[in-house]
Amino acid sequence: MSADLGARTKEAKAISEQSRAVVRSIVKGDTPEDRIRQRCVIATGDPAFAEFMRFNNEPVKAGMEAIMRGATIFTDIRMAQVGITKMGHKCEVRCVLEAGEDISEKTGATRTSAGFMALEDELDGAIIVIGNAPSAALTVCGMIEKGAKPALLVATPVGFVNAAYSKERVRALEVPSITCVGTRGGTPVAVAVVNELVEIANEMV
Repeated sequence: MSADLGARTKEAKAISEQSRAVVRSIVKGDTPEDRIRQRCVIATGDPAFAEFMRFNNEPVKAGMEAIMRGATIFTDIRMAQVGITKMGHKCEVRCVLEAGEDISEKTGATRTSAGFMALEDELDGAIIVIGNAPSAALTVCGMIEKGAKPALLVATPVGFVNAAYSKERVRALEVPSITCVGTRGGTPVAVAVVNELVEIANEMV
């Protein structure tokens, strides 16, 4: 397993390698799914988090293929946009927040939900990354149920209002998805998933 693409300095690479070694001793396995679980444990600092991850409809294969062909990556918030590595791929990483301001004003929908609504025609074949907003996850679920076909949906929203339910609804879809169960999650988890997929895709080239 290589060091993180984002670890550029000698110290950063050493820290990354040490973190991975520690986590591999706790979370066993070397499959792509295991590696994503390990990366999420590093992101959360919680070894138990590995057991919360769920992989539906061959998402690793779908995600790697999308990354290798340069699919657009849409994020719910800027923190995810900034956190996703810009190295090792040619994907454009876009935050949806500014896209649907008029829709949000007219309908009262959250800005993240409105952003995905505004970009509905661009979601087919894209990677959708939702780490913060359950409302956005539910909106995207509705769009998929009506025919939208993203290549991969990474949904790990955190919180006590609709977070657990929104992820359950994602898992009921036929679209490839990576989620976590319950109220835990968050943007660092979603970013960890995507960044590890980028690492794995680079090793396949």
